Amino acid sequence: MTRFSPRSFRLRTVNYLLLAGVVSAGLGGCSKPGSSVSETPVRIGYSAWPGWFPWKVSEEKGHFSAAGVPVSLTWFDGYLDSINALNAGQLDCNSQTLGDTISSLAAGADLQVVLTNDISSGNDQIIAAPGIRSVADLKGKKVAAEQGTVDHYLLLLGIKKAGMAEKDITFVPLETGAAAAAFVAGKVDAVGVFAPFTTQALKRPGSTTLFSSKDFPGAISDHLVCNRAFVAKNPEKIQKIVNAWFATQRDIKANPAPALAILAKRAGVTEAEYRAYDAGTTIYTLEQNRQVLKPGTTMTSLPYAAAQISGFLQAVGLAKTAPKLEGLFDPKFVDAAN
Repeated sequence: MTRFSPRSFRLRTVNYLLLAGVVSAGLGGCSKPGSSVSETPVRIGYSAWPGWFPWKVSEEKGHFSAAGVPVSLTWFDGYLDSINALNAGQLDCNSQTLGDTISSLAAGADLQVVLTNDISSGNDQIIAAPGIRSVADLKGKKVAAEQGTVDHYLLLLGIKKAGMAEKDITFVPLETGAAAAAFVAGKVDAVGVFAPFTTQALKRPGSTTLFSSKDFPGAISDHLVCNRAFVAKNPEKIQKIVNAWFATQRDIKANPAPALAILAKRAGVTEAEYRAYDAGTTIYTLEQNRQVLKPGTTMTSLPYAAAQISGFLQAVGLAKTAPKLEGLFDPKFVDAAN
């Protein structure tokens, strides 16, 4: 099984000045029918997460071509590599979390969110060893997660809700795969991981899920994020890509069997395993895309969520100053989507 790459938010501060090497496998492109071969394709990156695998369906089923936009879709084995590639100008757009996007803003990047792919609704979990039946039972215990990731963020949300703080546990910073392995080996008492590492962690006899992203709707959201200057210069291409995304969703709904085969193959899992992972990811409809951009007082509102995540970044020392959030969300593409 192809190993899913840790989605390192995902609240990890990305060094905007670091031109990281792009580790990618599988380069594809779709051209507009009848277009000139010299037309420059939009460079889009994506990596291992159920909410992003549909881009492979877009490519293989010809939805980019049907929308009239040339696209070079690049797969990244390492999620962090895709973020660095966008920040270094090696991509025009990338599939990434809201948290990592805000982290990049804090480090000097100039980005815009043009589409919400999904929210995590159970695929990110805090899993505990036998005998730990509540969040309160984590007090004094060793809890592993990848520092600064969405699962670290989820852990902090959970212990805060229980009236605790990170100082009440012994936090063990480990890369996601290593954290799952350490938990299974009995080296830590609990772990924060996302699918498919959840499956690995739950192989420890008697282990249980204390809470998951399902308990914190909207806390972990995933997006198509683009360089702001590219969006300004190529709004028609961005619109066509957004249109292609929703055409892909209609195709998946209308023709689930062939789409599932593509999705599972790209994920490197069986179709049955993919169904299980897919259940923990809520793909946003066009109407949900429009609604989530409106102001609100819960994490299901992107402007509110962005402010909360910005505060988290500063509180844990991953951002020295408040990231500039003005203009981060551009609603015109989902508003105009067909």
